[in-house]
Amino acid sequence: MTGRTPRLSRLRRVAGEGRAGRPVEARGAKPRRRGAQPKVVALGGGMGLSASLAALRRITGDLTAVVTVADDGGSSGRLRDELGVLPPGDLRKALAALCGDDEWGQTWARVIQHRFQSKGDLHDHAVGNLLIVALWEQIGDHVQALDLVGRLLGAHGRVLPMSAVPLELQALVKGHDPERPDDVDTVRGQATVALTPGEVQSVHLVPHDPPAVPEAVAAVLDADWVVLGPGSWFSSVIPHLLVPELLEALTETKARRVLSLNLAPQPGETEGFSPQRHLEVLGRHAPKLALDVVLADEAAVPDRDLLTDAAKRFGAAVELAPVARTDGSPRHDTELLAAAYDRIFRMHGRIGPWR
Repeated sequence: MTGRTPRLSRLRRVAGEGRAGRPVEARGAKPRRRGAQPKVVALGGGMGLSASLAALRRITGDLTAVVTVADDGGSSGRLRDELGVLPPGDLRKALAALCGDDEWGQTWARVIQHRFQSKGDLHDHAVGNLLIVALWEQIGDHVQALDLVGRLLGAHGRVLPMSAVPLELQALVKGHDPERPDDVDTVRGQATVALTPGEVQSVHLVPHDPPAVPEAVAAVLDADWVVLGPGSWFSSVIPHLLVPELLEALTETKARRVLSLNLAPQPGETEGFSPQRHLEVLGRHAPKLALDVVLADEAAVPDRDLLTDAAKRFGAAVELAPVARTDGSPRHDTELLAAAYDRIFRMHGRIGPWR
């Protein structure tokens, strides 16, 4: 037990009661059926989290996405700058990924992902971003508004921001200026960090001690499984570990934790990274984090022994599975990824009453 555990208990209680003293379920979330299926929480942002959610919703109906809120580019960045709101883009992508495969779900997925094309101020704004921000302004509560959007879309799960305040991602980058390859500079903004030249040494958030959303903390503490990744390593995956209350929940939870690795290094952010290097930088940012399983595509791991050694430092086993699309693109195949998660949940966790 840590000195912060009472704080986690308070967050859990606040999440359970809701801001108006009501249970969370009464605010739009589907009632939980304990023991009926695995309770899964997925952490990340962008297309990586979307891939994970699209797979996970096929194997459980008790799914919560906890999404980073440091985006400062595109439509999200413009709304953030103009209105002072959380960046809605990654939240929108998560909601779209949770839409069903029926006509209703796919129609709404296309609608909220639709971007306006014009020569005016609406150019490149996503419909879903505007809808989410409008509900935030109408309701005044991030969680209630996202729950309402989820109900409208018929989303197969819940979407939560990891923090209720907009965050700025900053990185220490060696060689950011090609003319000064040995210098370390501070690079500001998620969009800039994601494409930075040079070598990212570390990242941090501003503010440095952001408050976690209570419902996100409660979801992690109550989960059977927590899935971290895939996604932009420094700008979508690691930021969750920089929110103190969320990191402590990840440390304290009795859930089993699986880390899903990317299919390939990303230009700029993780250029030249091996699979084990991804684990090494994760460990530097959260040295007390333990994992149970590291999932990787078998074709993306040139040396299984090196990855196994890196995973052991987290207490984790390595699972290799074909999870990439067959078209050669570095993107996950939804059905293959779902099969891999399903096998991990059965083989590395207790064979729960959902089986």
